[in-house]
Amino acid sequence: MKKLIVLMLLSLFSMTTWAELKSVTLAVPGMDCPVCPVTVRKALEKVGGVLEITVDLESRTATVDYDDGTVEPHTLTQATTDAGFPSTVSGE
Repeated sequence: MKKLIVLMLLSLFSMTTWAELKSVTLAVPGMDCPVCPVTVRKALEKVGGVLEITVDLESRTATVDYDDGTVEPHTLTQATTDAGFPSTVSGE
């Protein structure tokens, strides 16, 4: 019974966090071969708080869904830059 109460309290607590799911599109102009999106994806997967990634070679973009309580867009651009693919937030 105690475990059930603890689980219920933890669930309630996790629902009241201030974090929000956000999405950002990164322009990654240096992607020019079929392997590049794989490298960009792997770099972004290492960032805590990243929930989903879609990398498109044709448009040279990466769209990232993330928890804004855990990660900020500049961290995402830094991750791709560190992997050899400098990026910027589209629209900036």
